[in-house]
Amino acid sequence: MPLDEIALEELGLAPRWVRKGVTIMAPQAGPVASAAVEVVAEVAIDVAIQAPRAAAVREAAAPAPALEPVTKRANPPGPRADDAFAAEDVSPVQPQRVAPARPTQPSIEEPPPLTEEDFAWFDAMPEPALPHDIEPVRAPRDDVATLDWDALAERVASCERCRLCEKRTNTVFGVGDREADWMLIGEAPGENEDRQGEPFVGQAGKLLDNMLRSLTLARTQNVYIANVIKCRPPGNRNPEPDEVARCEPYLQRQVALVKPKIIVAMGRFAAQSLLKTGDSIASLRGRVHEYEGVPVIVTYHPAYLLRSLQDKSKAWTDLCLARETWRQAGGGQ
Repeated sequence: MPLDEIALEELGLAPRWVRKGVTIMAPQAGPVASAAVEVVAEVAIDVAIQAPRAAAVREAAAPAPALEPVTKRANPPGPRADDAFAAEDVSPVQPQRVAPARPTQPSIEEPPPLTEEDFAWFDAMPEPALPHDIEPVRAPRDDVATLDWDALAERVASCERCRLCEKRTNTVFGVGDREADWMLIGEAPGENEDRQGEPFVGQAGKLLDNMLRSLTLARTQNVYIANVIKCRPPGNRNPEPDEVARCEPYLQRQVALVKPKIIVAMGRFAAQSLLKTGDSIASLRGRVHEYEGVPVIVTYHPAYLLRSLQDKSKAWTDLCLARETWRQAGGGQ
C-alpha cells in the first residue's frame, strides 16, 4: 500500500471497505492499518462523498406519493376526549386541485337605489319667492280664435307673446274693408309702418295703391291688408320662426273674420310663412296655393318692385291670375 494511503488511513480519512453480511472488526492500534482488516469488501462505497449524492438522486427519481382522500366532516367538530371521528361522521371527498387566486380589481360598491322616502324632504321645502320686479312667465292665451274684431285688435295692441314687443313703437294690426273679398298679406312692418301703425305706407304703399287701382280696387274698398307679423323686427330683419308661430293665431283669426275669396301673398317671407315652405318666390309664382281654405296667389313685395322695375310686368301677371281665381271663387258677381 502506498505511504499516502497508509497515512490517510491512520488519520481515519481513508475510505472504508465493507463486505455485505460480514462483521468488521475494530482496527488495532498500530502503524499498519491493513493488519486490522479481516476481509476486503466486494463493492467500494465512498460513504463520505458518494452517499449524500446518491441519496439526492434516489429522492428525485422516486414517484410522487399518491394523494390520500380527504375526509369531509358532516358536522362541525366539537370538543372530543379522544379527538377522533366516528365512521358515519365522515365521507370521502375526491381530491381537487385549487388554482392559485388571481389578483382582481377592487370592486366599487354601488349605492342602494333611492326610494320615495329619500325624496320626502323635498315636499317640505317652500317655493322660492320671486323678487317684486320679476313676474312669472305666463303661457299665451289660447282663446284668440273666439275673439271679435274689437277684442282681437285690443289683444294685438297689448301683445307680449315674443320679444318684438320690447322695441316696437306701435303694433300694426291691419286696415281696410273687414268684409272684403280680397285680402293682401305682407311680411312685417317696416320703419314707417311701425311709426304710423298702418301696413304698406310710404313709397311702397303708394305703389301698392296704384296696383290696386289697376284692378278697380282700393285700400278701403273690398280689400283688407294685414301682415304676418304685427310688430317691427329690429333692423327690419326677417322674423324668427318662434316669432311667426306666436303671432300667427292673430292672422288666422283675421282671415276667419274677413272670409276672403282670394289672398295675395306679397313677398318671399309672407309666401313662405303662409305656405310653410322654403321654396323661392320664383318657384311659387304662377300657381294657386291655399291657406286656411282660401286660394293664395304669390307675387313680389312692392318694396322689391321699387328696386327691380323690370319685374313689375311679372307682378301684373300675378295680379291678373289673382283676379281670375277670384272670379272662379264667385267674386265679381
